[in-house]
Amino acid sequence: MERVQKVIAHAGVASRRKAEELMAEGRVKVNGKTVKELGVKVSPSDRIEVDGIPVEREEPVYFLLYKPRGVISAVSDDKGRKVVTDFFEGIKQRIYPVGRLDYDTSGILILTNDGEFANLLMHPSNEIEKVYVAKVKGIPSKESMKTLQRGVVLEDGKTAPAKTKLLSMDKKKQTAIVEISIHEGRNRQVRRMFEAIGHPVLKLKRERYGFLTLQGLSAGDARELTAHEVKQLRALAMRKK
Repeated sequence: MERVQKVIAHAGVASRRKAEELMAEGRVKVNGKTVKELGVKVSPSDRIEVDGIPVEREEPVYFLLYKPRGVISAVSDDKGRKVVTDFFEGIKQRIYPVGRLDYDTSGILILTNDGEFANLLMHPSNEIEKVYVAKVKGIPSKESMKTLQRGVVLEDGKTAPAKTKLLSMDKKKQTAIVEISIHEGRNRQVRRMFEAIGHPVLKLKRERYGFLTLQGLSAGDARELTAHEVKQLRALAMRKK
């Protein structure tokens, strides 16, 4: 037995909080009867409707994908380009990516059909660390690295402090490999941060998400997260609550 709002969130219809609002507004029915009480629990045989539309209940699934470059972080693309769900053709559940990685960025991406879990991981206040490795044009100075560490002023505000490490440099080609750790998730954030200090990104990969790594995976490979990993991610996202 599960609470109605949790079932709605797992089905990807809305977040748990939004589902509670829908219930309060009288827009949710269980077996034909309007349900407003948040404590109501349902069994797998109960029929749930939101605005008259049946909620299709699926078992929650959680995957880690090593997203290759040249792939869209979406479930479909009107230009016919390859999308991340193309790597899950045998999966019957309607999964979608948690957040996104740019078309030209590779690395860790989580996919699920659990809307509540996805919203929890993406909420800005939860500050899950993401580690990227960037190949950049030019060789950043110590002062430039400190600017990244302190936070960079972008058009949508100053970024939170970041951790950085210069991994290597090629003086002949005038390129450098830099590791950067952030916990925000703004659009193209890492690329914009490096552009702001005058070192455009040539290549970018997300190597770590919280405690998850790409160990044992090649580009295009995916694996299911273990129940323990899912539990750990929830705990990581909720540690400040």
